[in-house]
Amino acid sequence: MQEELTAVLNEIECPDLGIGIVDMGLVYVAEWNAKGIEVAFTTTSPSCPFGDALLRQINDILRHHFREAASIHVQLVLDPPWTLERLTDNARNKLGWTGAGTATAPLAHFWSGLASRSWKN
Repeated sequence: MQEELTAVLNEIECPDLGIGIVDMGLVYVAEWNAKGIEVAFTTTSPSCPFGDALLRQINDILRHHFREAASIHVQLVLDPPWTLERLTDNARNKLGWTGAGTATAPLAHFWSGLASRSWKN
């Protein structure tokens, strides 16, 4: 049941990148117990304009797929803040970060490359 819940949530894509919200690491809690389904999710930034839309999408898809759930409670949380380390390997692959080792390795490589360039006026 838990795997099905996670798979259904991952059908919802991050509006910016088109990657499932589970693979993006945006889902902090996805639990189905005797009380019902509880989901806590975040956005990539506290100022993300898609928080409310994602909340509605999550509610809608869960109500559609899991009608037998006693209740469904979805909450947008901003603490702890989302970080790149939360990306799954699948998300990293979709972003072209294969073989990077960590989610921040591509950014570190970018910044070190930028810093080592000689700039001409």
